[in-house]
Amino acid sequence: MNTRSNLDGRPVFVVDGCRTPFLKAEGKPGPFRASDLAVAAARPLMMRQPFAPQALDEVILGCVSSGPDEANIARVTALRLGCGDRVPAWTVQRNCASGMQALDNAAQDIASGRSHLVLAGGTESMSHYPVLLNLRMVAWLGAWAKARSLVDKARLIGRLRPAYLQPVIALLRGLTDPVVGLSMGQTAENLAWRFDITRQEMDTYALQSHQRLDHARNQGWMDEIEPLFDAKGGVYEHDEGLRATTSMEKLGSLRPVFDRPTGKVTAGNSAQVTDGAAWLILASEEAVKRYGLQVLGRIADSQWAALDPAQMGLGPVHAMAPLLRRQQLGTTDVDYWEINEAFAAQVLACQRAWSDQDYCKQQLALDQAQEPIAPDRLNVDGGGISLGHPVGASGARIVLHLTKVLARNGSRRGMASLCVGGGQGGAMLIECDQ
Repeated sequence: MNTRSNLDGRPVFVVDGCRTPFLKAEGKPGPFRASDLAVAAARPLMMRQPFAPQALDEVILGCVSSGPDEANIARVTALRLGCGDRVPAWTVQRNCASGMQALDNAAQDIASGRSHLVLAGGTESMSHYPVLLNLRMVAWLGAWAKARSLVDKARLIGRLRPAYLQPVIALLRGLTDPVVGLSMGQTAENLAWRFDITRQEMDTYALQSHQRLDHARNQGWMDEIEPLFDAKGGVYEHDEGLRATTSMEKLGSLRPVFDRPTGKVTAGNSAQVTDGAAWLILASEEAVKRYGLQVLGRIADSQWAALDPAQMGLGPVHAMAPLLRRQQLGTTDVDYWEINEAFAAQVLACQRAWSDQDYCKQQLALDQAQEPIAPDRLNVDGGGISLGHPVGASGARIVLHLTKVLARNGSRRGMASLCVGGGQGGAMLIECDQ
C-alpha cells in the first residue's frame, strides 16, 4: 500500500462552497450539460466573494465524462465565469473521486505556495453520457466516406447489417470495470456475500439515508444548494432523488439488478444516476488576510489507496487507515464521517472491514481492528442513495457538506472518503477550529 505525506507547508483553508441540486437522470438528456451545471453552481458562489473571478490563481474541476463541446471542461467553465484569459484551468479524472482529486490538487498547490486562491470542485451530467456507434458501424461509415462511385456505394448498402446499428451505451460501459469485467453493482454484490450482509440490512440502510436527508432538508441543513434555472423557466431547488415516503415494504418489493435472481443489490439500495456540480473555494492564509475571508475549515491531510477492482467498494478503509495512522488518530478522534453511498452494501462492508481483526491485519497492515464508526456519526444527513451520485461531483460534495456538519455541531474533525471504480479509495481529513 503506497502512502503519501500529509500537507506539509502552508495551511489550506476552506472559505466557501456550494452545489447545485442533484437531478435524477430520467432516461433522456437532462436540461443541463456538465459545464452548465458547473457554471450555475459557481456563479452565485463567486458573486458573493470580496474578490473578482480574475483574482483566482487557478480553477480545477473534476469530471469523468464531459461532452464533445466541453474539452477541458474546467477551462470552458472558467471562461464562462469571467475569470479572464489569464486564469489557468484544468480538468482531473479519478472516476468517482474526481471532485476530491480536484480539491487535493488545489490543496497541494496552496500548501506549496504555488497558489493562494483556487476554485476547485466537480461536475457531471450523467444523463448526457453519449450513445455511441459500435465499431462495425464506424468501419462501415469510414468505407462509405471513401466510396467514390454509385456502384461502390450500392455494394456498401448491400453489406449493411442490422447488427451494425446496435448502439453502445456509454454510461453502462463506463460503470463496468474493463479489467475484471464486473459492473460496479456486481462488485457490491461481492462485498455483500463476503461480509454476509443481508438484503434487509441493505434496505434498512437505504431507508435511513432517505429519512436522514428528509430530516436535514426540513431542518434547513442543506443550505449549500443553489437553485438551478433552465432555459424554459423551470426551477430546481432540491435534490430529486429523495423518496420521503419510501418504506421497507417498497424497498423490499424491488428486484435485484446485477445478480438475478439471487442478488441483494437493487435500485433502491444503490446510488442514483444523477446530474450535479459542487465547488469549494480554497485559500492560503495570505489570501484569507488579504480579502478578509471567513474560514469554514481546513484541509489537514489526504490519502489515496488501491486494491482489487473486484472489491472496489472497500477503497475508503484502505485510504482512511494510513491517513489516521499518519496523523496518530483513532476512530473516536474523528467527530463526523462521510463515506459516499455508492451502494448500501459497500458502506456496510466498509464498517465491517474497519472493525474486523483479520481484515485490518492482513489487508490494512494494522496491528488490530479499529473501533467501529458510530452510525450516528456517519452520513448524518443522508448520501448518494437518497440524493444521488453524479460521479465527478460527489467527492467535492461530501467534503463541502462535512465541513458544514462540523460547523453546525461545533465539532473539530471530520473524515470524507469514497470508493473509486477501478479499485481505489480516497480520503480527506477536515479540521475546524471551534
